[in-house]
Amino acid sequence: MSIRGVKVDHATIQRWVFKFTPLIDQNFRKRMRCVGCSWRMDETYIKVKGQWMYYYRAVDKTGNTIDFLLTKRRNKRAAQYFLIKAIGQHGAPAIITIDKSGANKQAIRVYNKRNFKNIKWRQCKYLNNIIEQDHRFVKWRIQQGLGFKELESAQRTLTGIEIVRMLKKDQLDSPSCSTIKSFYSLAG
Repeated sequence: MSIRGVKVDHATIQRWVFKFTPLIDQNFRKRMRCVGCSWRMDETYIKVKGQWMYYYRAVDKTGNTIDFLLTKRRNKRAAQYFLIKAIGQHGAPAIITIDKSGANKQAIRVYNKRNFKNIKWRQCKYLNNIIEQDHRFVKWRIQQGLGFKELESAQRTLTGIEIVRMLKKDQLDSPSCSTIKSFYSLAG
């Protein structure tokens, strides 16, 4: 914004993020491109108000972001909620690659049982490297900031970071994509 001669306080930008991110996310998900049927699912840690929270993420085998979720706990319930959210948005995958997390495995088993599906999973750390490398872009953005003070603020800020990341990966399927991309390129 300073390039355009507009001086804005960082608190104002944070208020904009808090207010407009849910609207942008809702519109982005309507126009998101289809993802592949082979997913990589993992979680990473993010500190919120001095406590570690768990950030679930999924990407397809080409690296396109499928979904993300910040939770307080790392357990079967959180993994299952994340899986249902991702499948609700994009449909069931054929196979999911996970790490040694027992919660992710149990979530897939429960989903298969309850919905009469046959989603296969495999545990291979080398195939899961795509998502491990994708975490670093989100972590890099977070480290530049002052940290998160509330869970809700962290969720909305991470949603904004992920949307910008998905725009850079060209995951928006819309003729007005270039206008939105140019807007976010100014933001960072």
